[in-house]
Amino acid sequence: MPHNERSKHVTQGVARSANRAMYYAMGYQDRDFDRPMIGVANAHSTITPCNSGLQPLADAALAEIARCDANSQIFGVPTVSDGIGMGTEGMKYSLVSREVIADGIETCVNGQWMDGFIAIGGCDKNMPGAVMAIARCNVPAIFVYGGTVKPGHYKGKDLTIVSAFEAVGEFTAGRLSEEDFKQIERRCIPGSGSCGGMYTANTMSSSFEALGVSLLYSSTMANPDPEKVESTAHAARVLVDAVRNGLRPRQIITREAIENAISVVMAVGGSTNAVLHYLAIADAARVPWTIDDFERIRRRVPVLCDMKPSGRFVATDLHRAGGIPQVMKILLTNGLLHGKCMTITGRTLELELEKVPAQPRTDQEVIRPIDNPMYSHGHLAILKGNLSTEGCVAKITGLKKMSITGPARVFDSEDAAMEAILADRIRAGDVIVIRFEGPKGGPGMREMLSPTSALIGKGLGDSVGLITDGRFSGGTWGMVVGHVAPEAYVGGLLALVHEGDSITIDADRLLLQLNVPDQEIARRRAAWKRPAPRYTRGVLAKFARVVSSASTGAVTDRQYDGE
Repeated sequence: MPHNERSKHVTQGVARSANRAMYYAMGYQDRDFDRPMIGVANAHSTITPCNSGLQPLADAALAEIARCDANSQIFGVPTVSDGIGMGTEGMKYSLVSREVIADGIETCVNGQWMDGFIAIGGCDKNMPGAVMAIARCNVPAIFVYGGTVKPGHYKGKDLTIVSAFEAVGEFTAGRLSEEDFKQIERRCIPGSGSCGGMYTANTMSSSFEALGVSLLYSSTMANPDPEKVESTAHAARVLVDAVRNGLRPRQIITREAIENAISVVMAVGGSTNAVLHYLAIADAARVPWTIDDFERIRRRVPVLCDMKPSGRFVATDLHRAGGIPQVMKILLTNGLLHGKCMTITGRTLELELEKVPAQPRTDQEVIRPIDNPMYSHGHLAILKGNLSTEGCVAKITGLKKMSITGPARVFDSEDAAMEAILADRIRAGDVIVIRFEGPKGGPGMREMLSPTSALIGKGLGDSVGLITDGRFSGGTWGMVVGHVAPEAYVGGLLALVHEGDSITIDADRLLLQLNVPDQEIARRRAAWKRPAPRYTRGVLAKFARVVSSASTGAVTDRQYDGE
């Protein structure tokens, strides 16, 4: 053996010996080194009810991995609660946590050379963060959603987390008693699980069934129900098989699979955040995908499901009505899904859906047949214009009118806008501008659920427009436009809007326009100076320095990969 090869062999042998010593310390036996090493990325946390019920699922995964003659390696995944952080400075860490989750899982999986992994998550950013890591690592992997919460109840109405936010506006407007306000707050979340409407968590988990990285029916199960544990054990078995068969994520997460996922997002009336997250997932999987692709799919896929926030039903209702497989089978039957896409089971999507009926049951009202949709086209419209040359996202379900032109009411933060709404300084016909809340300017791109819910609670949801370079919760609805890019902090036109300027939001024409002469815009631009960064140290400062535009997913590794 040549000297350099002998040295390499000795070096690798020493490394293997040290590795084995570490495993022996944890109780491994010699036979264990011939078994697959399966990671379990566990986002269990008592920070939020979305994640507080995950440990039984992780336990089920560990037990099933052992039964499949494989070794489990469990590690923690951080989370923040969007519901708790909403409307506070803490919400700036929400989108940042997506990147931290992706980085953390990638670090553990690649750092320990795991053969595959199962990611278990609950709150909104757990899902995209985990699937970004799945795409980056490209070892066999499956995502397990922790499950939805069951609806709360008060005075004959189903409640969700958004009920509490909207109650703030109703209470301050004098339309809700203090006792009713307190009861809604206490009853809207009855236990563990992620927010119950078709908000961001349920949107992303639903789309993952279509993407092929989660098991069918798993996205609409309630966290406390026994079937959620059983589904997790099944997922572990499927993953071990995928490891032994060498089925890798980038064989699953293709352009066609992402089209399937977005088609489901449109069909269920999902969150605007899906746009941001799928730009990021596609980037991680090295799949060509742009913001304009969402508009292409919107034009051909109808909204089939009557789901909150603008509709009547919650995820548990959708589950009883046939779940995401029923929605997918309707789309597949009508040529709106790619049936040949591979899934984590090793079977194609059309084979997975083979036994699902082509039509929804007639004894339910959650899922509409394709000839009687909620809306004939998708609900997430990509608008462009001088205010958003890179594009922005409008959610157009539940609207009585599709356009508004009105005077700008300009605020340089969510907090300032919220104060004005609660003080009744906003009138019908106004267009609220909330800027410097983008990925770099916030930093962190906070969700504007508090102001949008307050507008709904005050009865202004149909008559006031709102545009922002921040984001919206999946619970938001109304004449609202988010992800405006380029954002104000980098000199986007949003930074140059003055109080009282005329702004047009037109969902029919896909237009977001500042109605100010070009000469005046040029004058304002010459005088504008970028504000000082709000953070100069720590994770928010690092995020602000490296994050990409919302129009490319607000990712933090894009500039380093040469693309």
